[in-house]
Amino acid sequence: MGFQYVKPITSQEERSQLIRFILQDIKAFERMLKEGLFEKKTYRVGAEQEFCIVNKAFRPSFKALEILDAIDDSHFTTELGLFNLEINLDPYLLQKDCFSKLNTQLVQLLDKAHNAAQKVADDKIILTGILPTLGAKDLVFENMTPHERYQTLNKILSDLKQEDFRLYIKGVDELFLKHKTILFEACNTSFQIHLQIDPDDAVAMYNWSQMIAGPVLAIASNSPLLLGRELWSETRIALFQQSIDTRNTTYLLHEERPRVGFGNEWITESIADVYKDDVARYPVILTSDEITEDAMESLDKGIIPELQALNLHNGTLYKWNRLCYGVHNNVPHLRIENRYIPSGPSIEDEIANTVYWIGLMMGMPEEYNEIWKLVSFHDARGNFNNAARTGLESTFNWFDKSYTARKLTKKVLIPMARKGLKKLQINPQDINHYLGIIEDRLLRNTTGSKWITRSYRNLKNTVSTDEANVIVTAAMYHRQRSGIPVSKWEIATSTEGNKIPDKYDSVGRVMETQLFAVNENDPIRLVNKITKWKKIHHLPVVNNEQSIVGVITTKILDELKDDDDLLPDGMLTKEVMSRSVVMVTSDTSIEEATAVIERQGVNCLLVMENKHLVGIFNKQLIPE
Repeated sequence: MGFQYVKPITSQEERSQLIRFILQDIKAFERMLKEGLFEKKTYRVGAEQEFCIVNKAFRPSFKALEILDAIDDSHFTTELGLFNLEINLDPYLLQKDCFSKLNTQLVQLLDKAHNAAQKVADDKIILTGILPTLGAKDLVFENMTPHERYQTLNKILSDLKQEDFRLYIKGVDELFLKHKTILFEACNTSFQIHLQIDPDDAVAMYNWSQMIAGPVLAIASNSPLLLGRELWSETRIALFQQSIDTRNTTYLLHEERPRVGFGNEWITESIADVYKDDVARYPVILTSDEITEDAMESLDKGIIPELQALNLHNGTLYKWNRLCYGVHNNVPHLRIENRYIPSGPSIEDEIANTVYWIGLMMGMPEEYNEIWKLVSFHDARGNFNNAARTGLESTFNWFDKSYTARKLTKKVLIPMARKGLKKLQINPQDINHYLGIIEDRLLRNTTGSKWITRSYRNLKNTVSTDEANVIVTAAMYHRQRSGIPVSKWEIATSTEGNKIPDKYDSVGRVMETQLFAVNENDPIRLVNKITKWKKIHHLPVVNNEQSIVGVITTKILDELKDDDDLLPDGMLTKEVMSRSVVMVTSDTSIEEATAVIERQGVNCLLVMENKHLVGIFNKQLIPE
């Protein structure tokens, strides 16, 4: 948002004053466009690198503020979660070796972060769209960065929602849960690219950024896992929107749009229409005492305004392609901020994504200047949604033709990007190197998302969900440090987990989460079949209210069988189940859980969270 201190709008007077400032900002913006005050024919690239912090066991670390102090570099800043930080890279003119410079600076700054993290707490940093080891219990208010602007935003959005936030994402697996804060938004870690554009081309280039978003996302996806669920190729897209969706479910039939989104329509007249549409569609939700500028008065004095109120409002909207306004040395400029590219999987991959996107933006064919005459906006938005769900397996509608993501990227877009980069006179070796990384992903059918998914599935054959998440994260860290692009990474294997310390610090790390339960009124013969079919030794028993009332074990079943290995006909589960149910939480240490099993004389423990069964722990799961 650009403001350190923000506050809720608590009176009509505050609301009216902010809106007056916004309207003056838009008026000044249009005047600057008309009078040609914007910087022209100058193109720059910049970026923001978000990253996660993990401890020596590759689980989230909440030492962001201590690490930030140790880094002591103004390029770094906080993020919403205490397990994240952000780097603001310097802008570079789009010419010759600009991408090599961007790469060099990113390497140097990330090395600073690595060194500081190790010094503070033997922590590490990870570049990933969503950290696989993040758990629901990590995403609580206490782990939100204790800065006023974050906590104010959380309160405002929660008050607007008037109910719990909900997540429902269906991919290969399914995730449905409720949460009380906006901290799930902090799961999203991105590599945001800024492109300074010419105001005379702004309408065409902004529209074009929307058109290419789907295909670019498909080749760059890196976020398939969330809370141990395999969801979308780029799960961040759904997660970000839903994690701060303030629309009340009662009113979802209304035309209110979520504050995170792709956009609504093509821009056909003035680039100012982007801001006008935002003001028309989205109510102002916060203000700041720092807003004192009357933009039109500043212009009359020859001072280029900062457009404080408009920028504040723009900062509460999270478009995947966001129009940004800035001022440097009393000269205004326009930027398009690409917000959908995920962090990682390596620095080389991130710079390759940047080069590819910039090349496409600058290589836009002239016949697409008035794109609204050629293609429906729904195609662009549909392509984006398809890419988020299925990544490189997507099919796109591209100017009334159907293309697979692979064919469109190889046959149409990479050659187009190459032309755009040559037009900028980028060094040929950089063009070939970074576009070669994109081409190699196609050749090897490997994006970050595909590597994570393959590794995760391979690991799940031999280890628990939690351990698979840890090993994937550890493998990702070590491969990132090697500097090799993801297309050349070997999939993660279970042997890579042998050197990870404290993997088994609690019951939640090893418990069985593929759960089956039976009703107390189920026939015992059915229960016996379920244990055989699913190879289960312990079955929780619930009543009609879904409360745990007992447990059935194979030992109980074996004792009931007659000489013909048959169970009594008509017997119900409640007649024979054990009512000695011992419960622990997922935070219970392995040592304590083992002691409970011995002390209570039971074979298994039911793992509960908020009165809900989340797992089963038994002796066989105790690590050697």
